[in-house]
Amino acid sequence: MTKIVLLEKIHASAVAHLKSEGFTDIVQLPTALTGKDLADTLADTDMIGIRSATHLTADILEKTSRLRAIGCFCIGTNQVDLGAAAARGIPVFNAPFSNTRSVAELVIAQAILLLRRIPEKNARAHRGHWDKSAVGSNEVRNKLLGIIGYGNIGAQVGILAESVGMRVCYYDVESKLPLGNARPTASLEELLELADIVTLHVPGGNATENLMTRDKINLMKPSAVLINASRGGVVEIDALHEALMEKRLAGAALDVFPVEPRNEKEEFVSPLRGLDNVILTPHIGGSTEEAQENIGREVADKLARFMKAGTTRWAVNFPELPHVEKEARSRVLNVHRNEPGVIARMNADFAAAGLNIVAQHLQTKGAIGYVITDVDAVIPKSLLQKICKEPATIRCELI
Repeated sequence: MTKIVLLEKIHASAVAHLKSEGFTDIVQLPTALTGKDLADTLADTDMIGIRSATHLTADILEKTSRLRAIGCFCIGTNQVDLGAAAARGIPVFNAPFSNTRSVAELVIAQAILLLRRIPEKNARAHRGHWDKSAVGSNEVRNKLLGIIGYGNIGAQVGILAESVGMRVCYYDVESKLPLGNARPTASLEELLELADIVTLHVPGGNATENLMTRDKINLMKPSAVLINASRGGVVEIDALHEALMEKRLAGAALDVFPVEPRNEKEEFVSPLRGLDNVILTPHIGGSTEEAQENIGREVADKLARFMKAGTTRWAVNFPELPHVEKEARSRVLNVHRNEPGVIARMNADFAAAGLNIVAQHLQTKGAIGYVITDVDAVIPKSLLQKICKEPATIRCELI
């Protein structure tokens, strides 16, 4: 029986969908796991579902023997060593679209609050000050929103921004088709100099680490605000703190941070705490009931399709094969090193056993090859063992 472990309070929609697909051995744990606890859990687990706090490193993955698929019930996958997973024949799935609307709505809300100076007014009211001044308080209508990273979320932010009267520009390292009336800028520097609101929607990694340095922040207008709902390492926090303290920036809103508490009991530490013109939210951009329900269903569906049919469409680290219903009697999934002769030798083994291949689907990605082979007969155990022992084979199994 397939054992599935879901960590970190994954939405009930995931369990409901998996059960509807026939998976009944499902273990749910409310927190992330680390070290030996994580390794022990994975020892007899076929599929694991995580969010952002569980880290599946190469060392952890090396200790697994049964693990066949990983589901990241979030957008990001930097908590998983994708290369190490692929090298062990383990596809990783995520939810790149399901919380797009929730993040976009939060960004627009933060932009409106910051330009109206609501965080400061709110803080002062709590301290007993009745500050009715309109100085520095502005409508968002006709303001220029600059989007850095014009992907799924960035583009959605632009559409929502235009609906409340903002003008939109964007910068992306790749050429992207603008939606609505958005226009690209020639450079990141141009966007920073022009925008009244700068919002970050870039992926994590070395290319974007400390993208917003002191020099970049200093390019922004003193009346501008900065919003980061992408990755914590994208903004140089000390430089942002300095700019806010010296009033070289009007305000900021951050939902992600370089170091985040692992659980609710750990204290959140940041130099930005206590600043009246800063909105701090605990990585909740996609934390709406609607988003979590959609994420649960989306990732669970990808895991179920892989386990039942070998589908790897939308896997982030793996050759992608679309969903094809299993109609033949036997289906063999073969993950192998991408080198000449592997498929020819495997097919020769089928022919030598008198088995006719009725369908075959192959795709490669880097050093990994993945082939689904349908045979309208029972596969002898000895033949499957022979294919599995092929020197280039990483993982071979029958479904």
